[in-house]
Amino acid sequence: MSNKRISQLNPVLQPNNSDVFAIVNEGETKKISYGTLKNVIAPEGTGGSGLGWARYDDSVYTSSNKFTINSGQTVTVPNNAATVYNTYINSNIAFYQDGVAPKIKAENVGDVYIMTVVFKYSAANANQTYGHISLDSTTGTPYERVAKDFYFPKGNGILHNFHEVFQYYADTDFVNNGNKWTITATGGAIQIWDVIYFIQRTQNHA
Repeated sequence: MSNKRISQLNPVLQPNNSDVFAIVNEGETKKISYGTLKNVIAPEGTGGSGLGWARYDDSVYTSSNKFTINSGQTVTVPNNAATVYNTYINSNIAFYQDGVAPKIKAENVGDVYIMTVVFKYSAANANQTYGHISLDSTTGTPYERVAKDFYFPKGNGILHNFHEVFQYYADTDFVNNGNKWTITATGGAIQIWDVIYFIQRTQNHA
């Protein structure tokens, strides 16, 4: 077969793992199989791009056992992650861990995430009560700017649904120490329950 220019070759859209590429390593032309190269770039089980998602559901605080935040109190949002959906997380770490110090986690510096926070909430005195939810750094970076105020337009003791989407990036402090969601109640007590976290990595800087 006569030599051809690269532009004259037929493209391979679905290469086999045994197909080889020519590479130059330490001044010597060598070969590497497509299967080996693929596993080096994206190890098996981590996904082609390292993008993925996970969901974490609380089981402790429900409609029959609501979590109360008293007026003037700031608390960490409770989520024991009793139910976890992480088949498609494509990460070497969990995006959230429960325990003595629950944390939102990030794998790499420079990663970007979108997080959906869901819960039900109510207040006995809707007219004067409001809540403030904030991503709260455990050590340094002021992630509390990722925040939202919420109110009670349906009236006293009426169920409201909270569903908000937040975007954030990870710095070194976030990767090393994690973050957490806190809620502050002002003007009256707030009750929340049925907490769900949905976290999606949209940019991976591995």
